[in-house]
Order: sequence, then structure tokens, then C-alpha cells
Amino acid sequence: MEHYMSGTPILADGKSDGEDGDDDEFYADADAETVEIIKDLIETRVRPAVANDGGDITFRGFKDGIVYLNMRGACAGCPSSTATLQHGIQNLLKHFVPEVVEVRPVT
Repeated sequence: MEHYMSGTPILADGKSDGEDGDDDEFYADADAETVEIIKDLIETRVRPAVANDGGDITFRGFKDGIVYLNMRGACAGCPSSTATLQHGIQNLLKHFVPEVVEVRPVT
């Protein structure tokens, strides 16, 4: 209650815990077109399905054929999240983007 009474903002930077800004993304400029395709697939096919289970997955980076994803919500602690990454998301991305060789979670 003291915090609410102090008048300071509830969230100092406007983001909830564990939510990173887009400036934390990493990839080579030469991979920008590939990254846009990956982001589009994640936004249109992966995130809606994961959101149904109470989780969220966002793109963090792409380097040497490896896609790095940030798993939040129910996905972060879910024991089947590794299977989801390996069999679901990785296979989907490999199918549509031949440059992708692996998908890894980032904390």
C-alpha cells in the first residue's frame, strides 16, 4: 500500500516483468529479410496457439541458423515447452525458412 500511496508509477518503464523491448533483438543486417519471415510466422501461427495455453513466445534473435525465442507465462515453466520448441516451432520454421537449423529458448 505504501507504494500505491507514494504516487510513483506502478511500472517504471511501462513493461511487465520479463518483457524486453525490441532493441534487445540481435541478428545480422544481411539476415533482415529472413528475420521478417520468422517474425511473421511466430506472430501469425505460433503465438496464437501458445496463447490458448496461457503462454507467450517472442522473437529474440537469429544467428548462424539458430532462432532464439523468449518463452513467457505458462510456457516458461511448462515441462513440455522443450517438445513444443523442438517438434512444433522448429519444424514449422525449418519448413518455411530453409536457413533455420535450430530453435533455442532464451531466458
